[in-house]
Amino acid sequence: MAENKTQEIPINNNQRITWEGCSVLLDINDGERMVFERLTPAASLKIGNKKCSLQPLIGSPFGSLFELENGENGPFLSRVSTVSEGNNNDSTKEEEESPTVQESKDNRELIDNNTSQSLTGEDIEEMRRKGAKGAEIIEALISNSATFDKKTAFSQEKYRLKKQKKYSPRVLLRRPVTRSICEAYFKKRPEQIGFLRMDTLALLLSLANVTSHSDVLVVDMVGGLVTGAIAERLGGKGYVCNAYHGSTPYSVDIVRMFNFGKEICERIVSCSLKELCSTSNVPSASIDQLEDACNSASQSNDENTTSFTEAGMVSFEGGNSRTNPETVDSQIPKLNKCTKAGQKAPPEAVNSWKENGFSSLIVAAPLIDAWSTVKEVLPLLAFSAPFAVYHQYQQPLAQCMHNLQVEKMAIGLQVSELWLREYQVLPSRTHPQMQMSTAGGYVLSGTRIHSDKQDVMKQDVMAG
Repeated sequence: MAENKTQEIPINNNQRITWEGCSVLLDINDGERMVFERLTPAASLKIGNKKCSLQPLIGSPFGSLFELENGENGPFLSRVSTVSEGNNNDSTKEEEESPTVQESKDNRELIDNNTSQSLTGEDIEEMRRKGAKGAEIIEALISNSATFDKKTAFSQEKYRLKKQKKYSPRVLLRRPVTRSICEAYFKKRPEQIGFLRMDTLALLLSLANVTSHSDVLVVDMVGGLVTGAIAERLGGKGYVCNAYHGSTPYSVDIVRMFNFGKEICERIVSCSLKELCSTSNVPSASIDQLEDACNSASQSNDENTTSFTEAGMVSFEGGNSRTNPETVDSQIPKLNKCTKAGQKAPPEAVNSWKENGFSSLIVAAPLIDAWSTVKEVLPLLAFSAPFAVYHQYQQPLAQCMHNLQVEKMAIGLQVSELWLREYQVLPSRTHPQMQMSTAGGYVLSGTRIHSDKQDVMKQDVMAG
């Protein structure tokens, strides 16, 4: 018991500092590659053809920046000081504050014939053998370039970044929260989260009124991203219940990346729809008809979702995912082992939900029919409770919205779509990013109401 208490201190009280066994998101070269990793003394990271230990990252604040350097014992990650970054920014500002010099520079006279660089590959390898740092190699390349001084400030900065990514890669230590996890998946593997963008996920939580002390019913078939986002917002106050068809809960492996403590993990539970609807006004026969379709959809979704249970690391690079076959169960702290998110809901909580209903509902199941799912789970909500349904396409939600209006099951129905547009803001060149997502999905929202038609349905079920 004493060991568990000592490990509970950094997880619950100091979330700004990494600790041994925690999950982190490593952003390599400003989004060029993203890696989810557990920090252990034996953990390592491969950048290019070099492999380095992640030991220096343990105990560092989230947001720290590291550079790959060569040492006597091989490559290692060295933390970049803020002082050096400030000096670089000052020098850049001095260059930008001389408009007369910049106006005289033009790239039209530059010829790309591979003769402007006098430093050869053998010279660079010789510098590496002598222990030269990446910054020293970059400065040597700049000083031996015959065309660097003739380039504009924008071209010079672009040249520096290109060489820095090659000779001195940088690793940004990011904290895995809802936004960073969603951004990483949407950028490299969007199909694993149902093409759910971060702004759409925020709208989903807002329209469902997910707040502290709420009991949220969720149908999560996007790997557990929505479940983790709800649990993060609840903060251990309230329940998030994953409803599923059949006998096997849907995969929520992404929840393991959030570094939740015992208090929050205990509030992430699962329960089958058949058990939740055993005494409600939902016919069990209609639930059985959906089980085969949902189970087949869940199996296909599991094949496309990377499992964090058996994988120690997931790497996003060029749209491909890579998993480490070695299990890391022995490296996970005992605190995380004893409390696993997604356990079966306690009977007293299930009885309370059957009697009082859930306070809100979120459905994120793009692989199954939206109307069939909403028709089964909506009666589990309390009256006047909000709900939100996500889908990649608009047509399934439009059909679901029409059926809800005909059945008089909800009011305030609307289908929302957000358009997140990212801008590049630089001196004299502010414009939208050249590569951005065109759509982030659609959200159907509304409020459950009581109708006479539902009373007739309930009486027919009880009579049958």
